[in-house]
Amino acid sequence: MFSRSAFQGGVNLPHHKERTAALPIRRLPFADVFTILCSQHTGNPAIPLVRPGQEVERGECIARADGFFSVPMHSPVNGQVQQVGLFPSLSGEMKEGISIKAWPGDPQILAEKKKDDPLQWKAEEIVVRIQGAGMVGLGGAAFPTHVKFAPGEKRIHTLIINGCECEPYLTADHRVMVEMPDRIIDGAAIAIHAAGAERAIIAVEDNKPDAIAALRTALNQAPPGIEVQVLPSRYPQGAEKILLAALLGMELKPGQLPLDLGILVSNVSTLAEIALLVPAGNGLIERVITVSGPGVKQAGNYLVPIGTPLDFLLETVGITDDATEVISGGPMMGLSIARLSTSVTKAISGILVLATGSKEETKPCIRCGACLQACPLHLNPGKMGMLALKDRFLEMAESYHLFDCFECGCCSYVCPSRIPLVQHFRMAKKQLRKKG
Repeated sequence: MFSRSAFQGGVNLPHHKERTAALPIRRLPFADVFTILCSQHTGNPAIPLVRPGQEVERGECIARADGFFSVPMHSPVNGQVQQVGLFPSLSGEMKEGISIKAWPGDPQILAEKKKDDPLQWKAEEIVVRIQGAGMVGLGGAAFPTHVKFAPGEKRIHTLIINGCECEPYLTADHRVMVEMPDRIIDGAAIAIHAAGAERAIIAVEDNKPDAIAALRTALNQAPPGIEVQVLPSRYPQGAEKILLAALLGMELKPGQLPLDLGILVSNVSTLAEIALLVPAGNGLIERVITVSGPGVKQAGNYLVPIGTPLDFLLETVGITDDATEVISGGPMMGLSIARLSTSVTKAISGILVLATGSKEETKPCIRCGACLQACPLHLNPGKMGMLALKDRFLEMAESYHLFDCFECGCCSYVCPSRIPLVQHFRMAKKQLRKKG
């Protein structure tokens, strides 16, 4: 069934998905050395459990969670620990991590384990097992999944499973829905049981007909209470606030979370991994990543071990001579990668390589109001951008709801003056967080 009409605001973007949407997921070759950062999630970094020279097995826990708002890390390969120290992150900041040299010629087969039925466990046990698996949201935010599944006294009535994937170029979730619909349904059943929810809605944009068909076929064997709803393709349809309004007609007030309204939102790939890992007690050691863009020779969706060096990944897929910039994520909300010597983390859903193009000059704001019309939350991006240039960050937060902005990039996209509004907002938030 189709849901409500498209939301107000947002933009219609060229999808640029045709190059990878029909390509099956392929496994990326294993690198020689892997670097697993201890901070790949929202919350406290994991604490290393290994030392240099120690031999580790694929799937072995190598860093434990530091409290409830943290998740452990697992070795992506059979090998030997080389170093425990500081390594470059995607932002360029040095963070604690563990480097492991893979055994040469090892087939890197994960040992088989007995699988239990999570639907026979208590909710608390599922939460513990999800944390033990090192699960985070695979849509990009990397929020520890088990925290969402432990809402405390809040009652969850609806689980929203986000399969919109509205960012241009990215098709990793799309391929997971096409190739692993049964796993998504199994993960939804586990999530419903853990959260005590009454139903689950899988939201998919209408530009993914093969994914919609695969999920609806899988629903024939699904328990009651799970449904697929099709949404119009419009960016940023996949944002939590937009999904709640489109699917349920509910609006998040400033400062509210979906949990406050009895809603739990999770990404389709996250639930597919829960169904795969939790019954056997395995850890998250690899994920599906879209590698695309005009600067990539062999674009596709790859199953990539966590900790794979980014320069190895790009060398494997090949980049063009005119490649100019590498972005983690999509072109709208992604971040430019500071160092190619960093490694793949759980938060990376895509790698986009841009090629040579004309860079337009930033000009003064002409007060055209295009950003006002494009903002899906009806904020005032133009005014906030002016305040940011004057370092009036507190006024942005108090009077113009800066922290409600989820940095979708619609305002920057439509701005005729090419003002980097989202970058201004990120800078303002960073400064305010530093000041507490």
